[in-house]
Amino acid sequence: MTTLNRRNALQLGLGAGALALGGGIGTSALAQAKLVWRATDVHPTGYPTVAAVEAMGKKLEAATSGRISIQMFPSMQLGGEKEMIEQAQLGALQIARISVGPMGPLVPEFNVFNLPFVFRDGAHMEKVIDGEIGTELLTKLSNHPTAGLIGLCYMNAGVRNVYNSKKPIEKVEDLKGLKIRMMGNPLFVDTMNSLGGNGVAMGFDQLVNAMQTGVVDGAENNEPSYESGQHYRYAKFYSKTAHLMIPEVLVFSKKTFETLSKDDQSLLMKLGKEAQQEQRKLWNTREEESVKKMKDAGVAINEVKDKAAFQAAVKPVWDKYGAQHAALIERIGAVK
Repeated sequence: MTTLNRRNALQLGLGAGALALGGGIGTSALAQAKLVWRATDVHPTGYPTVAAVEAMGKKLEAATSGRISIQMFPSMQLGGEKEMIEQAQLGALQIARISVGPMGPLVPEFNVFNLPFVFRDGAHMEKVIDGEIGTELLTKLSNHPTAGLIGLCYMNAGVRNVYNSKKPIEKVEDLKGLKIRMMGNPLFVDTMNSLGGNGVAMGFDQLVNAMQTGVVDGAENNEPSYESGQHYRYAKFYSKTAHLMIPEVLVFSKKTFETLSKDDQSLLMKLGKEAQQEQRKLWNTREEESVKKMKDAGVAINEVKDKAAFQAAVKPVWDKYGAQHAALIERIGAVK
């Protein structure tokens, strides 16, 4: 979608929202008015996060006898995550699936989830986000005075690994000089720089063109994102560095949330939690399918056997971003 089209979509969304919430409609009529919530994701139809939100929409429609439904805009139709956050804050869309990465600047504690190697494995990460710590951070996001977002639930995003067009990464030294796209959070750029690469902050929606033109040599992401985005066309070497394991957040526009009845708010939160579990099942299946597709496409996948050197290299990142959250990091480490 072009910048102009995104702007038009934003204006249309704002116009529709203003019509639904104003225009002289009485309170009782407004309560019965049909609501179509706009949801968006950078990933395509069929991707686990997209499918989970679509399933949530069907449950919502059934529970409200068709009064509330969800219209999904996948594949970056409404822009990248930066644009998605802005539109949700304005109430031009209601639901967005956002990586915890861009949430760090809003809720500093989220940056702990963004630290390299903070989770021992996938099971550890799930126990953290399903438990007390995960709930606390979602609440901090929802209560943030200027974020304009309600945290509905977490979604799995697997393990992030480095891929590039030049060579397999087997040791830290192999990253030297490689231009690697990172999400738009200084912590991630610093992480790649500490590993010897050249971290380049860039939206997911800009990545394919950047790899095509050589602006970057590659990126880092999980298998489903790499495969569904067809990044193997430009970066055939996929190295399992497992340097990051970043959960994602399903957010809802606070501007819209505050117009809902208490019952509708409760229903939304309940279905959000159910969507979290639904997405997790879909994710596990999709990971396996993506690895098979990658192998079929001729991707060179290699395991990084010695991660100790990678963990040692990112110590400056822990010192810079983790020191002020030492107590939270200790609590995460204590989760069994």
